[in-house]
Amino acid sequence: MIPSAILESALYVTDLTAAEAFYRDILGLEALGKVEGRHVFFRCGSGVLLLFNAEATKIPPAPDARLKVPPHGTAGEGHLCFAASADEIAEWREHLTRNNIAIESDFEWPQGGRSIYVRDPSGNSIEFAEPRIWAL
Repeated sequence: MIPSAILESALYVTDLTAAEAFYRDILGLEALGKVEGRHVFFRCGSGVLLLFNAEATKIPPAPDARLKVPPHGTAGEGHLCFAASADEIAEWREHLTRNNIAIESDFEWPQGGRSIYVRDPSGNSIEFAEPRIWAL
């Protein structure tokens, strides 16, 4: 068996309120669910982006918890890449710049395709790239 797709991706954040505002207000993602102080989940195309307060996910579930999600998480800056066409990348670059989000890097890959990188409020590396960088 081979998995057919990635259903959800997670980033761990240090300031859940600032992260929620960034992904909602700057990137325009639709919130699906939220537990104050623990997480906020967003729809992104056919997948889901999970933003977790890293410290909150280290706490194991209570023995009588309805959802027995095991502790998980990470420390430090993560990475996530959003798919975008060349035209969309140009539009993202303008939109992000207008919203005072610094473009950390902007380049063409040797095999073809462009990427731009920014940082979210928690320092995670956020990329917008043409799928052709992976021959997709």
